[in-house]
Amino acid sequence: MAVTKAKKSEILSELDEMFGKAKSIVFAANKGLSVKDASHLRGQLRKGKNEMKVAKKTLIRIAAEKHNIKDIDDAVMTGAVAAIFCYEDPLSGIKALFKFSKENEKLELLGGIMDGKVISADIVKRYAAIPSREELLAKMMGSMKSPVSGFVGVLSGTLGGFVRVLQAFNESRPAEEPKAEEPPKEEPKKEEPKEESSAPPAEEKPAEPAAGVPEEGPGEGKTE
Repeated sequence: MAVTKAKKSEILSELDEMFGKAKSIVFAANKGLSVKDASHLRGQLRKGKNEMKVAKKTLIRIAAEKHNIKDIDDAVMTGAVAAIFCYEDPLSGIKALFKFSKENEKLELLGGIMDGKVISADIVKRYAAIPSREELLAKMMGSMKSPVSGFVGVLSGTLGGFVRVLQAFNESRPAEEPKAEEPPKEEPKKEEPKEESSAPPAEEKPAEPAAGVPEEGPGEGKTE
């Protein structure tokens, strides 16, 4: 059935948008894939945020040239081509398509586009063998978790042994004998202040003159 000009323009517009969003593109030859199998493949691709579009190689070439992708080999474009566009993980669509092609002979890998360069079917298969982003993250988390769990085990064992050593040390110490009570010390008695006598002090008598020495009276002076 011939495709009208309007339909070609519509398909070309869709391909142009898909090329602009895709991080990688994989091409496969559709050799009579049933509607059921095609639907199953689309479902597998959607899980990884991928999309499949079946179109003629001429339209795919035109859309690719608009995005500076030229000189696509004829081995990559034969017959009715199924183009798988990978929007997030550039390897997810490649891995899904490679797995499906191994189980279904009616879909054959032709090649693809990675980083703006055309790659062969052999290169696509090599990319399919690379672990996906999710697989790499899972392996990284597993490798980080193992040393941490081992470190926690060693640390808990060390602390437990230290606590047991302290407990054994406390149990091995001899019991302390009670100290004898010392008699209370007597406090020194405070001296009471002495009471002062209320009697007046005795008057002192003048000293008596020595014998033979006349007392000097008033007005008497020495003779020359």
